[in-house]
Amino acid sequence: MEVLDPSVTRDDQPLCINDSLKKVVDKHGAEIPADTSSCLKARYTMGFLGFLGFSLVYAMRVNLSVAIVSMVNQTAVPSDNNNDTSDTCNDTMPINGTFIPSPGEFDWDEKTQGVILGAFFLGYVLTNVPGGRMAEKVGGKLIFGLGVFLTAILTVISPFAAYWGLVPFVVVRIAEGFTEGVTFPAMHTMLAHWVPPLERSKFAAIVYAGANFGTIISLPVSGWLCSLELWGGWPLAFYLFGTLGIIWYGFWLLFAYDTPAHHVSIDPQERAYIEACVEPKNEGEDPGVPWLSIFTSLPVWAITITQCGQSWCFYTLLTELPTYMAKILHFNVQQNAFLSALPYLSAWIVGLLVSSFADALLARRYLSPLTSMKLWNTVGSLGPSLSFIGAIWAGCDRVWVMMMLSGLGSLQGAIYAGNQMNHIALAPRYAGTLYGLTNAAANICGFLAPYIIGKIVVGHETLARWHSIFWIAAGINILTNFFYLIFASADEQPWSGGYSQ
Repeated sequence: MEVLDPSVTRDDQPLCINDSLKKVVDKHGAEIPADTSSCLKARYTMGFLGFLGFSLVYAMRVNLSVAIVSMVNQTAVPSDNNNDTSDTCNDTMPINGTFIPSPGEFDWDEKTQGVILGAFFLGYVLTNVPGGRMAEKVGGKLIFGLGVFLTAILTVISPFAAYWGLVPFVVVRIAEGFTEGVTFPAMHTMLAHWVPPLERSKFAAIVYAGANFGTIISLPVSGWLCSLELWGGWPLAFYLFGTLGIIWYGFWLLFAYDTPAHHVSIDPQERAYIEACVEPKNEGEDPGVPWLSIFTSLPVWAITITQCGQSWCFYTLLTELPTYMAKILHFNVQQNAFLSALPYLSAWIVGLLVSSFADALLARRYLSPLTSMKLWNTVGSLGPSLSFIGAIWAGCDRVWVMMMLSGLGSLQGAIYAGNQMNHIALAPRYAGTLYGLTNAAANICGFLAPYIIGKIVVGHETLARWHSIFWIAAGINILTNFFYLIFASADEQPWSGGYSQ
């Protein structure tokens, strides 16, 4: 990589990989072509379709969390007589009788329901690394598109599998996780080739925040669909989002491309601008993945460990917040469905704002890339941790609990300007593989969170036990961020492929 001033440190090197510091700072330099003035840019179209894709895969992932309440015949499930509710909040909330789920058709006890909900992750963690590697070899368009499309097909057939039997339904959920596991690393590969460095934080926030948006939509919509009498109610939650995923795939095939060079109708000016700022993809050149160097890289471990802490907090909210709101705070079903989505709505908004601000600071060189990543990763880790501590302080005050979880908790959106783009900075050639590794590890940690929570609170739904869960989540998130602060790097690694050497 060319650096004009040898005293400049690696962390202060230009963000445009194929250019020098002077050329980046000089906006009028002829070496960097100007971006197209068109409002409808090819990379924006790809980003919008990616956002919709992640919205749908998360909608298809979390709809079961709501639908299973209507699927299970609660009167047929043995109750736990040892359940201690002496330390819960007073039930002062009025009962809303306008939203009554169907009585359910399956006699699955809590253990069986836990197996069904957890089956998704068994398939999900298996395909993160292969998905990233396949995207690097054959292109992210094919892998990401098929990941969403096949997940949509499996979602549509899920009700039929449930009626067939427990085992077929669990198999479908495992397969759904298997197909969805390739989506994040495949998109990471595409972002490495499509998005200039000074736009990556904002772009990642827009694309990956589709996960928050999908959760926001899926929770209340699935709850409403389950209350209908048409086709039993709950199957509609699978049919709707699965059908939308199939329709989405048609648009993805038409308008998405692996790289700007493959795009048949991209503005030549936009293509020249992107290719001047990002790593080139050398067709047919594949030196293989340097696995030993990756597994012995402290910066890679820093990303992995901090993602594990953030994932622990995220899945604590995703899987357990509805239960906490229902059994401790005594929100009714309709209130629960809408209020459970609030933390994801606020995180989505904050993620967009923070990432745009982070890119602006980088463009003006107020922060170096490494300092920016560490700063916003700390904000994205401390925010949710403090929100859990704030919820403990709020106790039974329902308004303050939701203000803490939706207010301070919204700062989790800052991670898109934190560790999420760090993989590309370390090794653009292997961005998909690296993201697959770290995301698989993070989801294993995320899966452990509800398992351990279940061990702590099942049969003993007390306020003190739930507060201990919040303390654990906050502590893990804060500690893992310290590891990132010490060992993270924005320096392209020696094993990264040698594009810029």
